[in-house]
Amino acid sequence: MRFLRLGWWMGLVLLGMSVVRADDSGVRADSKPAFQSITVKEFEKLRAGTNVVILDVRTEKEFKEGHIPGAVLLDVNSAGFDKEAGKLDRSKVYLVHCAAGVRSLKACNSMRGLEFTNLYNLRGGYKGWVADGNQGVK
Repeated sequence: MRFLRLGWWMGLVLLGMSVVRADDSGVRADSKPAFQSITVKEFEKLRAGTNVVILDVRTEKEFKEGHIPGAVLLDVNSAGFDKEAGKLDRSKVYLVHCAAGVRSLKACNSMRGLEFTNLYNLRGGYKGWVADGNQGVK
């Protein structure tokens, strides 16, 4: 009985050690940061780069109502998100945003699982970007 209890505790400890957690910092417990959450100011600096894709993960309706110039739409809640994201060039830098920052976290986590390494999540999303004085296009 004593060995059974010890085995149960060891299993619990090993299970706890293998759990991977990601939050809005993008830091995974088992490795380097999966992605970085950045401010609008940092986003704008990165946006000026040449190897950058601005990835809007909102719905098509939201995108049509206004989006960041040059953004590419890929709805994170669509059934084919992982398949379509998997077709993207992994050598690019992805600036990911949604309306307020929640869906873009989901997208960054999914893309990290697809082996993307250059991911940046815009804190506050499109709404934060507009509130900072920027103007979207339709």
